[in-house]
Amino acid sequence: MRLLHTSDWHLGRAFHRVNMLGAQAEFIGHLVTTVRERGVDAVVVSGDVYDRAVPPLAAVELFDDALHRLADLGVPTVMISGNHDSARRLGVGAGLIGRAGIHLRTEPSACGTPVVLADAQGDVAFYGLPYLEPALVKDEFGVEKPGHEAVLAAAMERVRADLATRARGTRSVVLAHAFVTGGEASDSERDITVGGVAAVPAGVFDGVDYTALGHLHGSQTITGRVRYSGSPLPYSFSEAGHRKSMWLVDLGADGSLDAERIDCPVPRALARIRGQLEDLLADPELARHEEAWVEATLTDPVRPADPMARISERFPHTLSLVFEPERAPDDPDVSYARRLAGRNDQQIAEDFVAHVRGAGPDTREQAVLRDAFDAVRADETVREVAR
Repeated sequence: MRLLHTSDWHLGRAFHRVNMLGAQAEFIGHLVTTVRERGVDAVVVSGDVYDRAVPPLAAVELFDDALHRLADLGVPTVMISGNHDSARRLGVGAGLIGRAGIHLRTEPSACGTPVVLADAQGDVAFYGLPYLEPALVKDEFGVEKPGHEAVLAAAMERVRADLATRARGTRSVVLAHAFVTGGEASDSERDITVGGVAAVPAGVFDGVDYTALGHLHGSQTITGRVRYSGSPLPYSFSEAGHRKSMWLVDLGADGSLDAERIDCPVPRALARIRGQLEDLLADPELARHEEAWVEATLTDPVRPADPMARISERFPHTLSLVFEPERAPDDPDVSYARRLAGRNDQQIAEDFVAHVRGAGPDTREQAVLRDAFDAVRADETVREVAR
């Protein structure tokens, strides 16, 4: 069976101040063309279809168009909700839509109930594991302490239990939206840390022929059978080195697997340039970035006059201007933001405690801080779902 694995469409999201709806529509067209021309048997979409729980009308219309075009091809599609989606909204009408071959899996309770598709070699069971917010699904899965690994492991127990009842030789595909150990994050994914831990080991998915992951925006191979498709479009300059693509996966009768990357159309290349303004304007090596979307980091010791206007003369698609003056590490003018770079909420809070009282938090206090941050994140998730 030939599968096309994609995820993280983030319909409705902009790139800095650039409306990406046209590029997202072009991607949908590319997806449909790929399905038709490459003989795809099933499409899997591993979450974050929308960028937020209440998407703009134009994004909903684009999604509706995508559903109709995929249904018209007669090729089944299996789709899960991600941490940016409202599972309830995305899942409205799932039963009816399923009759058209579009299978929406947004309910955690249905993790062990697959969509079963068949080819000449037999059945393939597709298990949809939507984003599982530990605080919201711990009771459903009977875990005492909510955490990503615990709830995913419990969900996979249901998958394996169902798979064990299937005919010998039934192949299996799991769709999941999670941060798996070994994956490389970018700046455009929403933090899903719980209990100080965001990542889960790839071994959680052992025993499955293919795991189609969503959440991280870079296309990545965690193991031969566990892969991220990545987002089809860039949503932060941290993705400047990404090759935006989908996975075309051939799943053999014996569970053997071959995977090929299918490039996605992107409106412009991304470029991050750094240096003093006059050097950036004069450097001939930077000519290749003149038509790219640019993030320029200026290192001038004194902020130049009209920097955006001047940098845009050479790089007209500059979207982000960052100031990082070159100074000695002990210079008192080194910005607070630079001192915080690369540190998470927990580390910043612990540093603050140490600064205020002269000693960092002990183990008990660290746990209190961690629980507080988890409670805030869980509350934000509940409010998103309720909107």
